[in-house]
Amino acid sequence: MYKSAPVNQFFLPELSIPQKGEAIVTIQIREDFFHAAGATHGAVYFKAADDAAFFAANSVVKDSFVLTSNFFLNLLRPIKSGTMTAKGRVVQNAANLIIAESFLFDDRGREIGRGNGSFAKTKIFLSKEMGYDPDRKRKA
Repeated sequence: MYKSAPVNQFFLPELSIPQKGEAIVTIQIREDFFHAAGATHGAVYFKAADDAAFFAANSVVKDSFVLTSNFFLNLLRPIKSGTMTAKGRVVQNAANLIIAESFLFDDRGREIGRGNGSFAKTKIFLSKEMGYDPDRKRKA
């Protein structure tokens, strides 16, 4: 489901879900992600942070898609090279809303950003047409 999303053809992120309620997204930093001051644009931070929190949230829902209803992001330090890693985890799983957070790190393990958001459970069923495969093994 993740690799088939058209937006991911540009960012080329990797996703793993080590366990229910957690997700990790990595993005290799490239110069075409830079803003005019020569560091990675905040859009890349948002992409990684939102995706990690989103997939952590969707991992606790068995059969339907969740949607980001809001997401707050703090950018803490610039990143110019290497890999950006976002680690997401569910904080609360209520009847119709999931709260999840994510933390972003550079290759040296320094925190470069953090975010949190709300994810609404929908009536959009996960399907093979959207790339969902319930039998696929999770990456560790």
